[in-house]
Amino acid sequence: MQLKPINQQVVAIVGASSGIGRDTALKFARRGAKVVVAARSSSGLSSLVGEIQSFGGEATAVVADVSDFNQVKAIADKTVVQYGRLDTWVHAAATGVIARFETITPEEFQRVIDVTLMGQVYGAMVALPYLKQQGRGALIHVSSMEGRRSLPLQSPYSTAKHGLEGFLEALRVELQHEGLPISVTSILPSVINTPFYNNVRTKLGVKPTGIPPYYQPDLVSEAILYTAEHPTRDFIVGDVGRMLDLLQRFSPELLDSLLALIGFEGQRTNEPKSEVGPDNLFAPVPDHDRVEGDFGNLTIPSISDWVEMNPAIKWGALAAGMGIAAFLGAWQAQNDV
Repeated sequence: MQLKPINQQVVAIVGASSGIGRDTALKFARRGAKVVVAARSSSGLSSLVGEIQSFGGEATAVVADVSDFNQVKAIADKTVVQYGRLDTWVHAAATGVIARFETITPEEFQRVIDVTLMGQVYGAMVALPYLKQQGRGALIHVSSMEGRRSLPLQSPYSTAKHGLEGFLEALRVELQHEGLPISVTSILPSVINTPFYNNVRTKLGVKPTGIPPYYQPDLVSEAILYTAEHPTRDFIVGDVGRMLDLLQRFSPELLDSLLALIGFEGQRTNEPKSEVGPDNLFAPVPDHDRVEGDFGNLTIPSISDWVEMNPAIKWGALAAGMGIAAFLGAWQAQNDV
């Protein structure tokens, strides 16, 4: 499966007014792609387009709420009207409610599903016909490690991300069966320093936080750009995410116990926040139209992401590890004799 170089691509980025989506749009534009950016925040999109145009990039904005299929379809249609085609669809829009399950209303839970799961489904529905017209392309969906392992206090978000993982698995196999060279990628970030925790609704009485450590948004945007050129099934972002994935596979019960110990206090700050404080569950929060959140002091680097994007090093290290294991096995067998 061959994907176009980024500087030859037309890319739609959904959820682009802040966080991962905003940084991704800036990076695509800096590397020569034509971008269509979409979100609910008109002011956030306006500032983003202005920033892109200031360094000579090409960008068009579409204001849209992803819970509405017709508004999502308008993003894809506008992309093709403006630039003649669609090569890559990046879907990053999400919202959440951080609270104990029994305090979440049916309307709040449904809203998270509508935005964080159904918005992604709608994105694939509207992008696929245009990708098929091109005969190739990429669907890149920003999921979460909560699609692999749910967290307490985040039942709606974890439910949505688990649903997204199931949807992408089914879609990927259908496209393979049809022989269509369309890459379907799930990006699974660890805890990322974006305004997500400023924006989510919370009923904890304090501003919420992810369970540290954090990673900076550019780690995720670099993974997205990598998968836009290199067909990739799943891309876990952050060393901690890869360790979490292994632990979940090894012993979910052990992880249950660990999260019961750290998962409640670990998602609370000392900063008061009322249940009626500003959040983006039903409307955007323009004050938070930026890439980074408030937890830069808790961020760490990640080594495994760099290895993942350098296959020669990755497979060389694996081969070396297998060689060492074989040598040690032979040495042990010789000594046993």
